[in-house]
Amino acid sequence: MGEKRAGRGADALIRLHAIVEGTTEQRFVNRVLAPVLAGCDVFIDVHLISTGRRHGQTFRGGFVSYSHLAADLVRWMSQDSGEESWFTTMVDFYRLPMDFPGRANMPSHLPARERVGRLQDAFAEDIARRLGERPVGRRFVPYIQLHEFEALLFSDPSAFVAAHRDAQRAIAALAGIRSDVATPEDIDEGQNTAPSKRILKEIEEYDKPTSGPLIAERIGIDRMKQECPHFRAWIGRLAALPERAGA
Repeated sequence: MGEKRAGRGADALIRLHAIVEGTTEQRFVNRVLAPVLAGCDVFIDVHLISTGRRHGQTFRGGFVSYSHLAADLVRWMSQDSGEESWFTTMVDFYRLPMDFPGRANMPSHLPARERVGRLQDAFAEDIARRLGERPVGRRFVPYIQLHEFEALLFSDPSAFVAAHRDAQRAIAALAGIRSDVATPEDIDEGQNTAPSKRILKEIEEYDKPTSGPLIAERIGIDRMKQECPHFRAWIGRLAALPERAGA
């Protein structure tokens, strides 16, 4: 821990703060992502989006308004402004709130991957504007999941056995869905055909907060990176943060 790695500066340890949409993503970060990033000198903690306050109590979880996410980020980034402190998000493109920067006037004919890229750029610009920071993206790595968390689980449908041991026929059906697309991230944003909807059609007992992280642990980050290019790019940026800080 105290020994400096070759090519990195003395202050290259990174505190990474993540704001996520729900308990599924929170468990995924803690159980699956955190151990991988720790090996890269990136130490991550995670909070759910704050959705309201009443009688001194803060309510968290769910993503119904961009204003909630932006307020959380600005507050947290203002409180922890050290150069070694970075921030990221994990929210779904599926049912992204309409008040999200760039969402309302985004051309629908563009491929989903390009729309998400543009939305992430608009997100970074909006947060930088609110903080008065330049250059855009300083200490912030925005991430919008294509199309939702369950897409990652299609990286290896056989891993569903970790949570649903007796669902072999359904697992075979999920494998068929995966084989019909170029990548799991291409499974669409349709109301009845989004990744979670397809899973629930085959496995009614699928419970996202419980089953999702178990299946993700079974799959592992390496397989997800192999199958999901947009996810791979995000993990690559996070893992490289110490090199940027120590440059």
